[in-house]
Parts: sequence; C-alpha cells; structure tokens
Amino acid sequence: MSTVNIEWHYAENPVAQFIFAHGAGAGSDSDFMQEMAKLLAAAGVQVGLFDFEYMQQAKREGKKRPPERAPKLLAYFEQVLAAVEPDLPLFIGGKSMGGRMASMLACETSVNLQGVLAFGYPFHPSGKPEKLRVDHFPELNCPMQILQGERDTFGNRTEVDAMCFPEQITVKWLKDGDHSLKPRKVSGVSEAESRVNAAAIAASFIKEHCHG
Repeated sequence: MSTVNIEWHYAENPVAQFIFAHGAGAGSDSDFMQEMAKLLAAAGVQVGLFDFEYMQQAKREGKKRPPERAPKLLAYFEQVLAAVEPDLPLFIGGKSMGGRMASMLACETSVNLQGVLAFGYPFHPSGKPEKLRVDHFPELNCPMQILQGERDTFGNRTEVDAMCFPEQITVKWLKDGDHSLKPRKVSGVSEAESRVNAAAIAASFIKEHCHG
C-alpha cells in the first residue's frame, strides 16, 4: 500500500470537502487543478488534491508515463477517501480521466458520497465518438454534475445533447470551451472567466447537495 498524500486547500467554515482527481496527462500541480482548487476553497469548499501512483512515479523520474488501468486507479482513489475529514460532507470528482474514475468509484464504493463533479468528462476517446464511456452512469447512486466545454473533442455539445442520461446526471455547458474549458478569443470569454464560471457552478452544486 502506498502512502496517500493529500494537498488540502482549506476553506473558511467549509460546507463540504471535494476530493479532486487529475487528468491523464497532468498531475495535481497543473495550473487548472491548482486554480480550480483555489476558486472552490474561496467559495467555501475544502479541496483535496492528490496524484495517482503513476503520476507520482512520473514526477520522480522526470518523464511522462501513461495512466494505469482503471482497477488500479480506483483502488488508489479509494485509499485517498480513507484519509478524508470525517465530519464534512464528501464529494469526489476530477478533470477528464479523474472525473471518469470518480464516477466509476461512486458506483462501487461503500463510502457515503453526496455527489460527483466532472470537469471535461471524456465521453469517448478523441476522434472515436462510437466508443462511449457512459455504461456505468445508470449505476450511480448519487447526483453527478458534468461541466463540459461546448467544443470538447471528447464529447462536444452536439454529441452530448443527443445522449440520454439517467436523472441523477446533469450537464452544464461552458461557452466555447475545449477539453480544459478554455474558450477561443473570438468567443468573448477569457479562460479565467470560464474557470471562475465553472467553479461557481461546481460550488453551487455542492451547496445544493451537501445535506444529502
């Protein structure tokens, strides 16, 4: 068993805690993860960041590594949940792959979760819209909110609007956003504004569901 290191972003009088998993290619120290954690903490949500084991190894060796298989990622994610604050309502989620793993973990863990948040859900591999990654959605027994950029190549607005989801899943759209919610200049929305907007939507979801 590996040691679990959680980097906490503390909130004043937090209403809940959010364990936030990174995407496949960049760890918890990425600009997106750090900025989102800061924004959520400012909105009253205590955020815990961590690195999956393959990412810890990649950082030690100074070279990129591909993610491990889902069972190994989920086992480590479950270990992280054993180290959370016992008295705060618990939400889990992540960016891209991290959000997918959180939604899969929510289907199988015995830990009491209030909800799942996914930033840029990878509905399918880029360029392979037929390979959907939503089979487990009906098994979710807590609410899930997906914050998706309208231009996300892993599931854009046209593709996702055509899908049917169980009632516990909602999708909120970020104007002109890509897979990291980044809009183009022509959209009139800056990347900073898009992140602030995403954090506000996420904090609102947490506050709405943090009492079970």
